[in-house]
Amino acid sequence: MVRLTQGDPNREVVYAEDPVTVARAWEARGAPRLHVVDLDGAFAGTPTHGSLIERVARAVKIPVQAGGGLRTRESVDALFDAGAAVAVVGTSAILDPRFLEEICGAYPRRIILALDAKEGKVAVKGWRQLSDHAVGEVAERVASLELDAILYTDILKDGTLEGPNFEGLEAIVRRSRHPILASGGVASLDDIRRLRTIKGVAGAILGKALYSGAIELEAALREAATETVRRC
Repeated sequence: MVRLTQGDPNREVVYAEDPVTVARAWEARGAPRLHVVDLDGAFAGTPTHGSLIERVARAVKIPVQAGGGLRTRESVDALFDAGAAVAVVGTSAILDPRFLEEICGAYPRRIILALDAKEGKVAVKGWRQLSDHAVGEVAERVASLELDAILYTDILKDGTLEGPNFEGLEAIVRRSRHPILASGGVASLDDIRRLRTIKGVAGAILGKALYSGAIELEAALREAATETVRRC
């Protein structure tokens, strides 16, 4: 169980040795969904922790959404066979629109498109390469697809506990017909309150804020318990 800062593998903090135990603990505390990233898979370009993700998915009753290295139809199929409820895809979905169309057709409303943003462009290949695709343009391009949501992450904010990129979030919700999940930099209950005011932001993914103790899960859930926010 690790967290990176700004996606840099050289800026890694290890929080636990057993992800299954941690998953059960979050479920016991009321987490409505678990967000799991195969970081090694994201950097390698193919999933490397499929068996571990399956152990996590089988160990809890709440939905597990997982990503990292899902760049082929076969890898997405394998993830669902392992018990994941939702697949998070990025690189191949950005570089090959037909791939995204195919998996959305096969798994309607079970695919989250990750838009990992830096300088207004979508980063791919484990955040190590900037594509030529603008974030807002991609959101518009996928409007007709049956996505579960779009996951917007500001890379420069991720793991910093400096607050989300609210301006970027407001810009993407104006151009997307899909619910937006906010990720990167969420550090306080005030951040959650402000996110709640942005129409189109359906939820927030919390990572370092929880593991560092900056936010308690129970307090975050209470703050998010409103009709305008879908818990994710």
